[in-house]
Amino acid sequence: MPLRISLVLLGVVTSLISFIAVRAADYPYQPVPFTAVRVTGGFWEQKQEVNRAVTVPFALQQCEESGRLKNFDLAAEVMRRRAAGEKDFQIKPPTIYPFDDTDAYKAIEGASYVLSMKPDAALEKQLDGYISRIAAAQEPDGYLYTFRTMHPDTPGHDWVGQNRWDKDPELSHELYNAGHLYESGVAHFQATGKRTLLDVCLKNAALLWRDFGDGKRRLAPGHEIVEMGLVKLYRVTGDQRWLSLAKTFLDARGPGGPDYNQRHKPVVDQDEAVGHAVRANYLYSGMADVAALTGDSRYLAAITKIWENVVGKKLYLTGGVGALARGEAYGADYELPHDGYNETCAALALMMWNHRMFLFTGDAKYMDVFERTAFNGFLSGVSVSGDRFFYPNPLSYDGKAKNNHDHAGRAPWFGCACCPPNLMRTLASLSGYFYAVKDDALYVNFYAQSEGEATVAGTQVKLAQTTDYPWSGGVKLVVSPAAPAKFTLKVRIPGWAQGHPVPSDLYTYVSSETSAWRVSVGGVVVKAMAEHGYLSINREWKSGDVVDLDFPMRVQQVRGNEKIAATRGQTAFERGPLVYCVEEIDQKVAPDSLAAPLSISTKVQSALLGGVTVLEIKGAAGKPLTAIPYYSWNNRGLAPMTVWLPLAP
Repeated sequence: MPLRISLVLLGVVTSLISFIAVRAADYPYQPVPFTAVRVTGGFWEQKQEVNRAVTVPFALQQCEESGRLKNFDLAAEVMRRRAAGEKDFQIKPPTIYPFDDTDAYKAIEGASYVLSMKPDAALEKQLDGYISRIAAAQEPDGYLYTFRTMHPDTPGHDWVGQNRWDKDPELSHELYNAGHLYESGVAHFQATGKRTLLDVCLKNAALLWRDFGDGKRRLAPGHEIVEMGLVKLYRVTGDQRWLSLAKTFLDARGPGGPDYNQRHKPVVDQDEAVGHAVRANYLYSGMADVAALTGDSRYLAAITKIWENVVGKKLYLTGGVGALARGEAYGADYELPHDGYNETCAALALMMWNHRMFLFTGDAKYMDVFERTAFNGFLSGVSVSGDRFFYPNPLSYDGKAKNNHDHAGRAPWFGCACCPPNLMRTLASLSGYFYAVKDDALYVNFYAQSEGEATVAGTQVKLAQTTDYPWSGGVKLVVSPAAPAKFTLKVRIPGWAQGHPVPSDLYTYVSSETSAWRVSVGGVVVKAMAEHGYLSINREWKSGDVVDLDFPMRVQQVRGNEKIAATRGQTAFERGPLVYCVEEIDQKVAPDSLAAPLSISTKVQSALLGGVTVLEIKGAAGKPLTAIPYYSWNNRGLAPMTVWLPLAP
């Protein structure tokens, strides 16, 4: 099945011309876009197909049934009736939160990515209808925020100020809504070539420029993401105003504000991850974008220090972040309790940030963290069936607590529903993280059965991966340039294959023995060392050249740094990129009563949890123990679960 490139080119060729003309700087390493790579089978195809067939229509339905889309209709009705003479007419917002608009934006974004994967006339028509309803709710000057438009005379919610923007540094989320709107509009344009939602975005952004451009008003957004959204508008249009606005919002932060939303210091002076973890990771991603496009190295220096703080002291084994339920926040250094919060949105935001750090540096350690989070702390947020969700993702559970926003176990939806559509859009666009190009080098960052196309050294190169990763470590990569061409292929050698679970001393493997990974081209082993996590293969490539990668997947026991109080005297298990956990449903005794293992074997269970490889562990007292991939827990009903097990009875 051919890649759906023509539709993308039709939609974006004009904007690319203007974009290339004005862009003076950017990331040194350029990602191959999601529209040029398609997952064709294996693990991630299964997840993306469930996302396409179940999660996307389910999320769109929930946006309709929960009243989130109706908010746009009601806002449009208020404007119509007031224009017709009912000067006092207004409607009290019927849903709970002023950021409910963003759930619709994220659902449309995810559905747009799905359209780029597989044409669907009915879905495209459905999105057209939703977008027309959103456009109808936009005020004449570009303002789009249903909670104010529905109730314009007085605030319709405690979080909304009397005047526009007044409470945005705290809780109104007006600019947060705008950021998700922009990301959705750009995705819809890239996937379909239609400008309907993009034009809504540009009209709204023009309002922001009138209100905040050229330093007219200093305001630090209370929930970051508008910075990333504005950068996406800049990339599509080449309009310098949007990049300038993103920098304006970044530079408005600090000093003396709350660290909850990272307003305690100017962004260039921050050196530790603090406060609400989603806000923080969105901020750091926005700082990376602005640093790349403006050349301001102060932003990069700051987020590098913050990244080292996270990966060295605040990262869960599953790649989750944000230990504290209170404030959904980063905790102190090494504060990583097993029942930590680990919001799904924080995990996917961490993936965005790490990918940007790679685009700056070309260092595989960032993609190692990306991979760890993707397979574990991110993917755990959605059920195998695709219609049940986790907001927090703890590493232990007692089998009964209502810790999932008043739900025990996975929930079908939430009053605060940021996580399900956020997960949906990230999963649908995952192929945009697979490859990158710099000069005459092509980087292979993520392993999944797929087909893609990139331009390297002026030559179009087709790429095809065949693999059962993460269940096995074998990857066959077929490289097919349009004509023979010399360039360097850089294949990522995962950190776990080199004997370290994370790029710090926060976690280590018990065994210092590493399995001998191997890379060969045309059957000839490449004898070279990995540098910055990549093995470089420089040669003249011809169509059909085959690169074979072999990453033996030993089961590894993991220990936490002694400074992590929660993991002292405990062990955890990994195999390849997957973290494992035990659920009481598989055991004859409670998981936390089991001791360290004597022997470990693996077993393929094709009928279990969508098909998984389980670990079969013989405990110290001869007790059998079955461990399943962490992402798949709580798909068979309520039961105690834990990732970390005691080393002694």
